[in-house]
Amino acid sequence: MSSWAEPEGSTRVATRLVPVSAHGAPAGRTHEASHSLGVMNDPVLQEVPLGFQWPTIDPFLFCVHHLDKYPAGNGNFGPDPSTLEGREIGNDFEPRDGWRMYHGSEVPGFPHHPHRGFETVTVVRQGLIDHSDSLGAIARFGRGDTQWLTAGSGIVHSEMFPLVDTDAPNPTELFQIWLNLPAADKMVDPYFTMLWANDIPVIEFPGGSVTVVAGSIGDTKPASPPPNSWAARDDAEVAIWVVRLDAGASWTMPRTRHEGVVRGVYFFEGDTMSIGGHELAASTGAVVDSEVEVELRAGDSPIECLILQGRPIGEPVAQYGPFVMNTRAEIEQAFADYQRTGFGGWPWDDDGPVHGDEDRFAHHPGGFVEHPG
Repeated sequence: MSSWAEPEGSTRVATRLVPVSAHGAPAGRTHEASHSLGVMNDPVLQEVPLGFQWPTIDPFLFCVHHLDKYPAGNGNFGPDPSTLEGREIGNDFEPRDGWRMYHGSEVPGFPHHPHRGFETVTVVRQGLIDHSDSLGAIARFGRGDTQWLTAGSGIVHSEMFPLVDTDAPNPTELFQIWLNLPAADKMVDPYFTMLWANDIPVIEFPGGSVTVVAGSIGDTKPASPPPNSWAARDDAEVAIWVVRLDAGASWTMPRTRHEGVVRGVYFFEGDTMSIGGHELAASTGAVVDSEVEVELRAGDSPIECLILQGRPIGEPVAQYGPFVMNTRAEIEQAFADYQRTGFGGWPWDDDGPVHGDEDRFAHHPGGFVEHPG
């Protein structure tokens, strides 16, 4: 089965960057599309153009910015069937008319698929996501919420995008981020945490804001990630921030508290911005020196950028589709375990359940139910 944002079946090779040092010396081979800079006092160490799948650096494995301008729903949480003509249903990654069905056939999204050995962090800016999993849990979240799921020893889940509004468009926008787990935690029990929009801190200042999903900024501390997450370690300094700046506005990004932390800036909205005086064109990613304060400044139009930061785990990565382990033997074991156990099996009648007219909620294994606010 395929995982999120995999346009070609279940064998995805993630695009990863290898950061250069602050002095411009490569720490390893960089992705061929990247541009290593190494100009003295330039805080930007590398640049790379952003496509559908964004390059990432250890401890991150994968990042995609989904932006789909879905039409009004048909009353069954999908688009009008006539709009599906000509699409490759079941594997629709072509943004025809501004939206995709992905692996959904009637409702857009990703029907059930397994994961082992890492975490998914789903930051939803617009629209709703319906989650169901092999532990018997279900959730509906979105409109500023984040779901942080530790796949650990193995879980099967579905993530569907219900078109709940039948009288108006249903835009859906989210970041899907994969964060690796160290070898010691790859086989922990699966677990997910809901970070509701009203619990996610937003630092506001004249001309902009910073949404703090993970990683403290000064006295601003976000909600806790799952207990076995790499982000739960203070010295890992994992951060997920979304920065918004009005035209001409600026924000100074603080330096990290520890050495060896890698920081990536993904400029996804706007025309131009600068990082410490270094000009970036639209749709560009940059590896930035994390050990100095750096000013981010918008050009002549508003901008937004995603910041992913963390201390590298520094372990071998073996990956095949939805499984991320340390060795090929462990990948083979993951497939054998999944074929034998189904990671608990699929308790739902549908491969991609949709949760009706429910408002946002999370129903966890064991019966605990929570709602925003």
